[in-house]
Amino acid sequence: MDEETRRAVAAADEALPPSDALPDAIDTGRVVFGFDGYLDRVREVVADRIDPESHERLATLEGFGDRIDRSVAAESSLSFEWLQQGNRTGGHTSHLARAFGAWSFDPVMIGMYGEPVHDPFETEFGDYDLNSLGEPGVTDAVEFDDGKLMLTEIGDTMGLDWAELDVAFGHEQLAEKLDSASLLGTGYWSETPDLPTIFDGLRDLWGDIDDPPETVLVDPGDVRKLDADRLRAGREAIGRLNEVTDVVVSSNRAETGVLADAYAGEGERSFTEDAEAVFEALEPTWFVGHGVERSVVVNADDTKSVAVPAVSDPELTTSSGDHFNAGLGLALIAGLPPAAAVVVGNAVAGYFVRTADQPSLADVRAFVDDYLEKF
Repeated sequence: MDEETRRAVAAADEALPPSDALPDAIDTGRVVFGFDGYLDRVREVVADRIDPESHERLATLEGFGDRIDRSVAAESSLSFEWLQQGNRTGGHTSHLARAFGAWSFDPVMIGMYGEPVHDPFETEFGDYDLNSLGEPGVTDAVEFDDGKLMLTEIGDTMGLDWAELDVAFGHEQLAEKLDSASLLGTGYWSETPDLPTIFDGLRDLWGDIDDPPETVLVDPGDVRKLDADRLRAGREAIGRLNEVTDVVVSSNRAETGVLADAYAGEGERSFTEDAEAVFEALEPTWFVGHGVERSVVVNADDTKSVAVPAVSDPELTTSSGDHFNAGLGLALIAGLPPAAAVVVGNAVAGYFVRTADQPSLADVRAFVDDYLEKF
């Protein structure tokens, strides 16, 4: 806990309306999310099998890595038993649409849901404006107490660029969906290598929209999958899009470090220094880095760092970053200043990892109310 965090929480407390007034105080209109789609299988790894009906779970990613290291050192093959604990839809579009739908917004989803649309997407999002461009990816999400392992078969997002989006969806229809929307969320650059071409296309399209979104939220995803040359080649597209609208880029701690190394050269930097290096390179309106212990937001005026109230026994960590982005997007729509917006992002993610459930607007407000007491 530090004084900067106290000031950020106070700003969020002041900017957010009271719980009973919050639903009516926010313009819960249309929000648009593109351009991915995933079917997630949530799994856990067995540490020791006790009998056919019972086992001990391998609790930590560190322990998982230790077993791999020992196997490599012994020049031996290695096998793990894992168990599927559930299925769910995933990806940027699914997680953010789920959150905003729970907050009474009208989500428009443009992504990879199957042709015809797969039943899990139709069942969960059939009441939304659901637009499929191709086949989804499939992810095995292995939950550990100290992190997660994502094993992914990427769907049709890998080949998506602005020209393909035109063929599959059409610029006029995209402009129609964006008209009067309060937010456009896009993810992930790591799974859509040509996403910068879509940013350039959006920049050209923006002038043809009567009432375009005031903010574009960009989640680069796990950019460790992209080589440094591709990251450097695509970085200017965000700055160009930022000329016509506010672009907010949001990455987790590890992704922020990868981007900083690509743009500023490899070196020993703090989280804050990494975030500032990425902001300088990408030239968005805000750059936000979110982590387990702290979140950082950088804009043209200054840098703010906000401590995160940690939880020792999380219920679910997979998609915690997407839930942070949902909270950040909610704060952007509500017009909160940078540090206060990060508090709301931390609140939505914090509620989710503690409960594995979507917070209501009242839950978000309550988490902000009790933010300091959670340390």
